[in-house]
Amino acid sequence: MAKRLVVFNHKGGVSKTTSAYNIGWTMARTSRVLLVDADPQCNLTGLILGDDFEKYYTEDATKNQNIKDGVSATFDGKPIPITPVSCASPGRAPNLFLLAGHANLSEYDAALTFAQTSNNAITTLQNLPGAFAELLRLTEEKYGIDYTIIDLNPGLSAINQNLFLISNAFIIPTNPDPFSIMALETLTTVLPRWVSWKKSAVDLFANSAYPLPAGIPTFVGVLIQRFNIRKGRAAKPYRDNIGEIKTKVATTVYTAWTAAGMTLPPPEYEGIADEAFCLGEIPDFQGLLPKSYDAGVPVFELSDDEINETGPILEGFQQRRAYFRNQFDEISAKIVAILAHV
Repeated sequence: MAKRLVVFNHKGGVSKTTSAYNIGWTMARTSRVLLVDADPQCNLTGLILGDDFEKYYTEDATKNQNIKDGVSATFDGKPIPITPVSCASPGRAPNLFLLAGHANLSEYDAALTFAQTSNNAITTLQNLPGAFAELLRLTEEKYGIDYTIIDLNPGLSAINQNLFLISNAFIIPTNPDPFSIMALETLTTVLPRWVSWKKSAVDLFANSAYPLPAGIPTFVGVLIQRFNIRKGRAAKPYRDNIGEIKTKVATTVYTAWTAAGMTLPPPEYEGIADEAFCLGEIPDFQGLLPKSYDAGVPVFELSDDEINETGPILEGFQQRRAYFRNQFDEISAKIVAILAHV
């Protein structure tokens, strides 16, 4: 059975999509990984599909193979069962599968909000809270998935709440800035509130065609990213903000989520408990990023030909490529080790 990991922060611009993409690609070297694009901006879908992005939504064979159309029959009240979605895979990562996003996914948010707050008083809505879980389950079974990574949009919508709560675990990406610290304060209270709702709602939807699965997500760790390096370490004022994020996570955040049953004991965090539950500090990709977009691969998968430089410039890019490959190898290994306890 696949382990589901959601990448979430209601603050925008914290590289949620890039994190999901890079971690998923890395884990797919040894496991079968499903990437789920639940952000109507569809940036994750664009990273995987590249130049085929627009064609995917117009050709008959693929235009309905996405997260919105995957649950449309249930949300539109049609007597048609949910079926698995056909997924695309990058040519250089055959064990990586994409459940594509859809620009109009948020159209279903109002109905899901109503369904999740009506306490099952309206029978026509009783199948909605479990619909996304059923779509993921069927798609995971179709492709023999080991790990599912879900990229959410920035916000506190009902769809985000639902996808968060049907996951086994979650990662919080952050930037070293005051707004990420404010966002952590919000998540400290909002996520336990979501969990509390689920604990009371599982029985309410137990007799639905698509029951809401039991269990609550477990905190895996935070990522701190998008900062400049000076003399081998984060430049000021990033260092101060990194320290403040770590302090907040290790104290108030971890304490609140532990009280809600959303954490593991510190020894099971496999070496990151002493790092304030930080999975990694990832600096800016800088010049590697546009080359990555052009090649349709993560920065650490660029070939020398795709870097397309010579001499000392090529050597510099090679060193950064190796640095990021090692970094995401380490982050992914930590995630896999922690998920083994979830």
